[in-house]
Amino acid sequence: MEVKTPYTLKEAITYFSTLENCVAYMVSKRWPNGVECPTCGSKKVTYDAKNYRWQCSSHHPKRKFSLKTGTVLEDSPLGLDKWLPVMWLVSNCKNGVSSWEIHRALGVTQKTAWFMLQRARLALQGKNGGKLSGEIEADESFIGGKARFMHASKRAEKIHGRGPEGKAIVAAVLERGGQIRAKVVPARRKKELYDHIVENVEKGCEVFTDELLSYDALNAEFRHQVINHAEEYVRGNVHTNGCENFWSLLKRGLHGTYVSVEPFHLFRYVDEQAFRYNHRKHENGDVKTDAERFEIAISQIVGKRLTYTELTGHEDEAA
Repeated sequence: MEVKTPYTLKEAITYFSTLENCVAYMVSKRWPNGVECPTCGSKKVTYDAKNYRWQCSSHHPKRKFSLKTGTVLEDSPLGLDKWLPVMWLVSNCKNGVSSWEIHRALGVTQKTAWFMLQRARLALQGKNGGKLSGEIEADESFIGGKARFMHASKRAEKIHGRGPEGKAIVAAVLERGGQIRAKVVPARRKKELYDHIVENVEKGCEVFTDELLSYDALNAEFRHQVINHAEEYVRGNVHTNGCENFWSLLKRGLHGTYVSVEPFHLFRYVDEQAFRYNHRKHENGDVKTDAERFEIAISQIVGKRLTYTELTGHEDEAA
């Protein structure tokens, strides 16, 4: 069967509406050199076309397997005709896509849609390949609701003290013209921010930060330059505007699309936005297509698993 690559959301929904197309596409991406048993790696497998499953000729546990086996989709009762459009949307919607939108569009419950999106975000969580180099921007941002928008009871419950107190903190390092590495950190202290930079940036690089004193430790191992935001935002090539761009995209999604994100799930939404940011362009500067981002997301679903119990601590798995 000829495998087609859809290039728009409309094409994707139409093409993936038939299970045969879903299976053909996924096989071509997961096993381009022929179907292999995910347990033993054997290519001696037989296909059960009626149930869309394979059986390994070797005798071992889990001889029967499907396209979902060994992926973030494993044990989901939902078909690929629902999963693939969700993967398309979460990898391409600039401001994210909410569980209520998925619920209305696909006809699944909102609870199921939320679980699907969390599993999709795990797939978007890539492995960091090597350290960043060149000109590096480092910055951190507070994530949390604005007190003036809260009901009085919520404000009394969540807002204690002034300014950023009670908010989550995300730290990021950005290679100009390259990738961003962002993670949730417990505090803005020197150790947390310094460790994140050392972990992701080659020593000796030029690092630009704001005037936060926690970054002073960078002077020993990096060519550290500071921009004082109380006086200016750009001085030549000394600025953190690339990180500010990422913060604006992240917060637009959190405040505008998702509205309410629990702090213990925040890292998943950070990974989601970092995936879209890191795959926005090719190395030559050309913008990546939706189809290219989708294919990258699909290539990352193998070897990952997230159960509803792990996600929430509850037993009733939804998707």
